[in-house]
Amino acid sequence: MTDNKTSTKEQRYIERMQRKKQIIDEKIAQATEERGVLLIHTGNGKGKSSSAFGMVARALGHEMKVGVVQFIKGSFSTGEEAFFKRFDEVDYHVMGDGFTWETQNPEQDKQSAVAAWEVAAKMLDDDSYHLVVLDEVNIAIKGGLLSLDTVLTDLQSRPVMQHVVLTGRGAKDELIEIADTVTEMRDIKHAFRAGIKAQKGVEL
Repeated sequence: MTDNKTSTKEQRYIERMQRKKQIIDEKIAQATEERGVLLIHTGNGKGKSSSAFGMVARALGHEMKVGVVQFIKGSFSTGEEAFFKRFDEVDYHVMGDGFTWETQNPEQDKQSAVAAWEVAAKMLDDDSYHLVVLDEVNIAIKGGLLSLDTVLTDLQSRPVMQHVVLTGRGAKDELIEIADTVTEMRDIKHAFRAGIKAQKGVEL
């Protein structure tokens, strides 16, 4: 009796997986368009920049040229900066002066953001860049340090095969509207709130 029940359960599992495979195969077959995609990593949870830099590693595995512009961050060195600057294929720019509560100078913050966007805009106009990561740019836009219209125009006029990743909390609705993939990181629990300082290899 036990063998018969086990056999029936296994058969149902096989049939369920076969149906699932058929559905997935059909969706894959329908996805025929090939072009650069715009991705947004937003939300209050950890992992937005980490995910973007994981894509940088993936792109390097495919021998792609990558451009990175870091807005806001800049007052301290990070592990990703130290690592990816070793690669000739990565054009890496740290353009921020730190978080606004640290600088306490809105005019300086705006000048830094505008200068960073000038670097980003050149990448977005150059089809030799296969992937462009604009780290924490959402915060710069939300804080009024950058013109949303300028950002939208430059993103939408970029080379057709160029992929772009925007990170940072508070992504504007207009950016979400034109993006192809949007992920919102949810904050459930964070070590910092338990008094644990930022750790190398995890946050730094």
